[in-house]
Amino acid sequence: MRTNRQLFRLHMGLPSVEDEPVEIVRAQGIYLYDDQGQAFIDLVSGVSVSNTGHLHPRVVEAIKTQLDQYMHVMVYGKFLQSPQVQLAGKLAEMLPASLDAVYFVSSGSEAIEGAIKLAKRITGRTGMVSFKNAYHGGTAGALSLLGNESLKNAFRPLLPGVVQLDFNDFHQIELISKDIACVVIEPIQAEAGIILPLPSYLGAIRKRCDETGSLLVFDEIQMGFGRTGKMFAFEHSGVVPDILCLAKAMGGGLPLGAFISSHRNMHALTHDPELGHITTFGGHPVSCAASLASIDVLISEQLIESADYKGSLFSQRLINHPAIREVRQAGLMLGVELNENYPIEKVMKSFKKHRLIVDQFLFNESSFRIAPPLTITETEIQAVVDMIIESIDAVINPMEL
Repeated sequence: MRTNRQLFRLHMGLPSVEDEPVEIVRAQGIYLYDDQGQAFIDLVSGVSVSNTGHLHPRVVEAIKTQLDQYMHVMVYGKFLQSPQVQLAGKLAEMLPASLDAVYFVSSGSEAIEGAIKLAKRITGRTGMVSFKNAYHGGTAGALSLLGNESLKNAFRPLLPGVVQLDFNDFHQIELISKDIACVVIEPIQAEAGIILPLPSYLGAIRKRCDETGSLLVFDEIQMGFGRTGKMFAFEHSGVVPDILCLAKAMGGGLPLGAFISSHRNMHALTHDPELGHITTFGGHPVSCAASLASIDVLISEQLIESADYKGSLFSQRLINHPAIREVRQAGLMLGVELNENYPIEKVMKSFKKHRLIVDQFLFNESSFRIAPPLTITETEIQAVVDMIIESIDAVINPMEL
């Protein structure tokens, strides 16, 4: 019988192959355990998915309870299902009044696709604006918005009429014209290396969208659900989008996403044509139950309020290391940029040697991300920072690798 590692090599379709992938057999809190019994510290949360930690007991209990009732029963919207409607109500309660209609989907890419369709349907326009070094997903519409030519050129032709702007460039905002159906932007650029908007930048984009009748779409797929120290990242600026896209941490570790707008806007998908957007597994009741539980954990355990302080425990120590040029932080979402004489590849190898799960960014070759579960404790952070520093120092002395 073939081993899991052999099956992985032979039969898994993958975008890239890790030389020696770790085989995970269980997870708990901030720890992942491999088939050799070794513990790895998760500092990426599955790319901002596991905000409440791995196997949080309240999330697991909610999943088990729902499993005992029912799982998938019919394509989206055909039956009233309590986990769906309760979650929609909870989200509407937490969001501004103009974001009161939730369309559940299965992933972040699908949320972006739904937002694109909704914006085109409402405005009757086809043009779109996105931003360089932005990532919005891998499906055709989301890929059209992606802000890096090397990742999408092989798949052209994609959707036409996409204008790409430089993030934080106020002068280019004028390129948002009356031909634009929607402006799709991350309130904080994630894969660019955690790039925060300049003061009033998002407000200036909101103002221009109002002038042109273009819809403002916020992609909060990576930074939503407490990651930045607010339930939703747009709360930092006070700028409210016309459409909000969510996923990743939304499902408490299970697949779930949503695009959210007003009831008036969302009604556009019900006619001309009917079933303007449809999904089989979107809003799966088990995922919705997990989401409700994870939101309750975020609030009751005050994980959102503590995220910024916990993030500062990382940044305040790391910024003093001679190898580190800059630390960009939004809550527990950090981009750590290395000086040129510290090759990122060697540092990443050292992290793995020290059993730290750390990841690079798609569009920033000199930085690595830190985004652990929000449940990480102060004591754990201090120990982890020691390990990060030890890993970086080991690059100076290759004998330690």
